[in-house]
Amino acid sequence: MATNTANPLAEEFAFDIGGPVAKYWVALLRVITGWYFFHAGVTKLIESGLNYGGATGYLQGMTGTALGPIPVWMAENLAWLVEPGVPLFETLIGLGIMFGALTRLAAFGGAIFMTLFWVGNGGFGHGLVTGDFQTLLIFVTLAALAAGRYYGLDAVIERTDLVERHPKLKYLLG
Repeated sequence: MATNTANPLAEEFAFDIGGPVAKYWVALLRVITGWYFFHAGVTKLIESGLNYGGATGYLQGMTGTALGPIPVWMAENLAWLVEPGVPLFETLIGLGIMFGALTRLAAFGGAIFMTLFWVGNGGFGHGLVTGDFQTLLIFVTLAALAAGRYYGLDAVIERTDLVERHPKLKYLLG
């Protein structure tokens, strides 16, 4: 008598983004992440306008990190760009992610921010996996899953004449 010794866990596993639950989850993750970044940026804009001095102080405090003298140089020479750039780009990235507009472009910008924060906060006293690193992974995930196409404006933008005439623009959307 033969018995079935097949391992049910050895079967192929696939994550189908086509299901409605997955689409809702990706859209919810996108909106929450967008709100997180939008809130961080708009709070700085309300409190300091485009003169966010916290950025230069933050950069000067990064002397002992893996980035070495680069942040200090940026604080001393690029304050005119960094001070308005941090709140402005956090706000714009948050809006893009939240509404699903130019999602991949916004997620790329968010990933750059979070990489700088992750390395800049680099004491790594609790290991390499920090909140900054986890947010970096969320931005990469949103870009990889084309999260703006799920209940976001990118689904509408992709159907415009401009995008149909220039299909490479779809790389910024999604």
